[in-house]
Amino acid sequence: MLYPSIDKLLNVIDSKYSLVTVSSRRARQFQDDKNPILEKYQSHKYVGKALEEIYAGVLKIKESDEISE
Repeated sequence: MLYPSIDKLLNVIDSKYSLVTVSSRRARQFQDDKNPILEKYQSHKYVGKALEEIYAGVLKIKESDEISE
């Protein structure tokens, strides 16, 4: 079973698209830099670690005020 669950993650981030985008970017950073933010992780995989960071509130979406035309 996935920890944290998708339902719990969607309480932190409002859309599945944003969740996938943020977690994939963070997982890629893990792969390159191996710089953990949390003290301990339950998951051994990079995406799982990124999802745990999102659930803990240490990763957030930066909203842009700019509109692309």
